[in-house]
Amino acid sequence: MLAAVFAEGDTIITNAAMEPEIVDLQNFLNKMGANIRGAGTSEIIITGVKKLKNVSYTIIPDRIEAGTILCFVAATGGEVILKKIIPEHLSPVLDKLRECGCEIQIGKNQVYLKAPKKLKAVNIKTMPYPGFPTDMQSVFCSMLSTAKGTSVVIENIFESRYKYSNELKKMGAKFVIEGRTAVIKGVRKLNATNVKATDLRGGAALVLAGLVAKGTTKVEHIEYILRGYSKLEQKLSSLGANIIIKEGE
Repeated sequence: MLAAVFAEGDTIITNAAMEPEIVDLQNFLNKMGANIRGAGTSEIIITGVKKLKNVSYTIIPDRIEAGTILCFVAATGGEVILKKIIPEHLSPVLDKLRECGCEIQIGKNQVYLKAPKKLKAVNIKTMPYPGFPTDMQSVFCSMLSTAKGTSVVIENIFESRYKYSNELKKMGAKFVIEGRTAVIKGVRKLNATNVKATDLRGGAALVLAGLVAKGTTKVEHIEYILRGYSKLEQKLSSLGANIIIKEGE
């Protein structure tokens, strides 16, 4: 889309991603003077223009960060009102949290979540939007590691996205990985230890496990996590978490 904005004539992108972020990018560029249509569908058409203009624009809330925080609260048996979000962008995540036993109430630009005493196991298949997002897979699996019952998760988008599971096993989680499928048998508790983030979302999964585990968990290679979550420790501390970031670690 960005490359085609100044290209002469029409550029057609087929089999396009349909996530809300694509629609938001179209809206932003069009406000600047671009000629783009079709975002949110599988075909996007860009008619090149000569120049763009300066504008002020507010981007949409980060649905993955919002879903991650909801999972943190659900895993720790908490209660939260998450504001300044777009609930419809989180529909598959909210549906699975309900299935886990969480009470969910949706308001205008906010979601209320109250966790049950014990989460229930669920089955998940990641799919392109508007299906269950692959970026929520690792955080959900971490949350399900202490749920009652056995969960089956199928990763249909990216290969090799279960690397974090080896770190969770160090904390007592019971994972069996076969290709794109993860079978997670819920355990009563996780144990604190030192673990290493292998990627952005996997790192968030380890932070969740550390919040649930008894004792102090140290997560290394947090540069992965900080790349995708702004001021995460401040947001979690405001919810009652005991979390600090040490420079250089």
